[in-house]
Amino acid sequence: MLRVIDVDYIKDYQLKVTFSDGITKIVDLRSYLTGEVFGELIDLNKFIQYGLTRVTIEWANGADLAPEFLYEIGTVA
Repeated sequence: MLRVIDVDYIKDYQLKVTFSDGITKIVDLRSYLTGEVFGELIDLNKFIQYGLTRVTIEWANGADLAPEFLYEIGTVA
């Protein structure tokens, strides 16, 4: 099972995400920050309020994304 094991904020809406398979990717989430839950994260002060769960990244407002999705949209760092 793929998991996020480390995450660092880079700039704007970009995160450097390391996965359990050892691959690190740059993930730009700007175009995905829409809707009721994720739309709140367009505020950078809210976007940077994230942490790691046992599996993925979760924001303070409860939003999270599947590690497989992050892996798919990311580019190898």
